[in-house]
Amino acid sequence: MKTKTIIGLEIHVELSTETKMFCSCKNEFGAVPNTNVCPICLGHPGTLPQMNQRAVEFAVMAGLAFNCDIRNDQKMDRKKYFYPDLVKGYQITQFDKPYATNGYISLSSDKKIRIAEIHMEEDTGKSNHDENNATLMDYNRAGVPLIEIVSEPDMASPDEAREYVETLASTLRFLGVSDCIMAQGSMRVDVNINLENLENNTRTAIAEIKNINSIKAIENALEYEVQRQRKLLENGEIGVKETRRWDDEKLETIHMRNKEVGNDYRFSAEGDIPLIELSDEFINHIREKLPELPKDKENRYMKDLNLSKYDANLLANDRQLSDLFEKTNKLVNDPNICANWILSELSRRLNEFEQSPEDMKLSVENFSKLIILAKDNKINNNVAKKLLREIFESNEDPEKLAEDRNLLQISDSSFLEEIVDEVLRENPESIEDIKAGKDRAFGFLVGQAMKKTKGKGNPQEINKLLKEKIGK
Repeated sequence: MKTKTIIGLEIHVELSTETKMFCSCKNEFGAVPNTNVCPICLGHPGTLPQMNQRAVEFAVMAGLAFNCDIRNDQKMDRKKYFYPDLVKGYQITQFDKPYATNGYISLSSDKKIRIAEIHMEEDTGKSNHDENNATLMDYNRAGVPLIEIVSEPDMASPDEAREYVETLASTLRFLGVSDCIMAQGSMRVDVNINLENLENNTRTAIAEIKNINSIKAIENALEYEVQRQRKLLENGEIGVKETRRWDDEKLETIHMRNKEVGNDYRFSAEGDIPLIELSDEFINHIREKLPELPKDKENRYMKDLNLSKYDANLLANDRQLSDLFEKTNKLVNDPNICANWILSELSRRLNEFEQSPEDMKLSVENFSKLIILAKDNKINNNVAKKLLREIFESNEDPEKLAEDRNLLQISDSSFLEEIVDEVLRENPESIEDIKAGKDRAFGFLVGQAMKKTKGKGNPQEINKLLKEKIGK
């Protein structure tokens, strides 16, 4: 039986503004419960919401980055339902006039996943369940600005869904719009999936899977659903339209409730917020400030700087790393060597100290000096790696350290020639071994020369001299 998988995603993303959507309370993760609250975000009668302009700017940035049309005339609506985490009894959102429509995200295969709409709204509070089976409410999150990104059902596999989410998240992080940390709830994904039997056009009922807390779990949940719904089709069934959840321990989706009828949210216009007019000038100003996006940057790194796709992808999808790479390469003028040092030795130090490139003490100038010392064979790679470990914490000048500690390699040809001549005189049997095809003897001679220079001889120059003289 041939089947087609149909997947659409709804992704809620918290915006990284300093304050909430409609009040001046701090937008902060991990604060003591119910400390970042005020009468506005707690829904007290008589309070009036005031729109956060920075949240609107962030939302428009995201819409433009995802190739959307931005609506000039907008309004906010009330989505009415009762739940303990919704203190007002309604959520301020956008219903029939989302601010962004008709966008798309391109996958590595060049397939475009269409974005139906992106709308702005406020987040709800958070329910915390304790060991006594009591539910405690934390309203610090209530009123935090959100955008909800709704895709068309264009994804045809769990792998495409994973790449879509990864691309979306890396783009938003790159813009500085959101940190997209799923473990902290700043990005939350609901997936919708069903299968079609291509032989008779029968489709299973759509299953919505909620509360997925990692990208890997999204892929696993979809893979499980593909198999579950395929079995339904094989048995001549289509199942029921339902909401399910993913269980990370059982590695399966579990039925929560049927969705026989649609929710009646009784939408109405939010009367406390005037109609929103975004001028073309406002939108174009944001468009002009957009940075080069990860996909464009990756392509430029490969085309113009001749980086591998792997290195280009790692650098392009991290704004801080890419900024560091470009500043370093401007001084070193060797893209591949810079990429190698940043993605290997420097990243190892950053991970060890749990720091970002912006937080580290080491300056771009001293990091670049170290790379140049190694690149020009003034110090060997092992010495350079040891110096990096030191200057990462101290930000000392690596060139001065190398000079003070007598670590600079000897590249003086006449001096090294004397050393090589001495080694050859002392080891005539090694010369015969080399001429007999025993390659290990050559390494022995290099080692002897390095030993006589106390490890400071330029190995490339020693190799060159040995080859010339043995060849004679």
